[in-house]
Amino acid sequence: MEYFDILNEASDNVGLKFDQDKYDQFMLYKDLIKEWNEKINLTAIKEDEAIVQKHFIDSMKVFKFDQLKNAKNVIDIGTGGGFPGIPMKIIKPEVNIVLLDSLNKRIIFLNEVINRLDLKNIKAIHGRAEDFAQEKQYREKFDVAVSRAVANLTVLSEYCIPYVKVGGYFVAMKGPAVEEEIKLSKNAIRMLGGQIEHIEKVQIEGSDLKHNLVIIKKISQTHKKYPRKAGMVAKVPLF
Repeated sequence: MEYFDILNEASDNVGLKFDQDKYDQFMLYKDLIKEWNEKINLTAIKEDEAIVQKHFIDSMKVFKFDQLKNAKNVIDIGTGGGFPGIPMKIIKPEVNIVLLDSLNKRIIFLNEVINRLDLKNIKAIHGRAEDFAQEKQYREKFDVAVSRAVANLTVLSEYCIPYVKVGGYFVAMKGPAVEEEIKLSKNAIRMLGGQIEHIEKVQIEGSDLKHNLVIIKKISQTHKKYPRKAGMVAKVPLF
C-alpha cells in the first residue's frame, strides 16, 4: 500500500475516484514495466517511486482538462510504454482507448499489459501515425488525441490533429518550458484545422515536478494532404 495515498490524492485532484482495484492494477503495471524493461527499452525511469510519479501520476493529469472526462473515444499517439493511455484507462475505465506506436516490441508489451490487467475496450496498434491518419476508420474519428511523445509541438500536431473530429481536442503533454514551442507551432496548428485554446498547468503530487497540457481544439477539417508521408513531418516541419 506504499503508493496508495499519493495515487488516491492525484486521482482526487483531477476529480476521479480511486480504489483498491485500481491500485492493484497500477502495481501490476509497474511490475510488468520493470520486468519487460530488462528485455526491451520501455523507459529510462526504473525506480518504483519515479514510475508512479513520472509515468502514472503524470499520465493521470490529462484529466485536469475537464472535457476529457466526457470523451468516449481517445487515441494515444506514440504511446511507448502505454503513457498516458493505460493509466487513463485504469483511472477511467469507461473511456475507449487506442494505443498507437511504431515499434512492434512495444505493442507486444502493451497487449501483455492489457491482458494481465484485464482491460476492456482498449487496443494497441502497430504503425506510423502518418499512415493510420489516412485510414477511414481512424481519420477524424476521435473525441480526443493525446500524446506525450518526444517531438516538438509543430511535428506532434501534424501527427495528431488529423485523428480528431471537428469539435474535439488534441492534448499535448509538455514540460515546463513550452512558450517558444507554442509560438513556433501556431501557424502549423491553424493549417491543420486546430486552434490553441489554453495551457493547463499541472503539478505532480509528492514532487516539485511541473508540466503543461497544451489544449488544442479542432475547429475545422484537416486537409487530406496532412499528415504528409512518413519521414516528411519531422524532416520538414510546417511553419
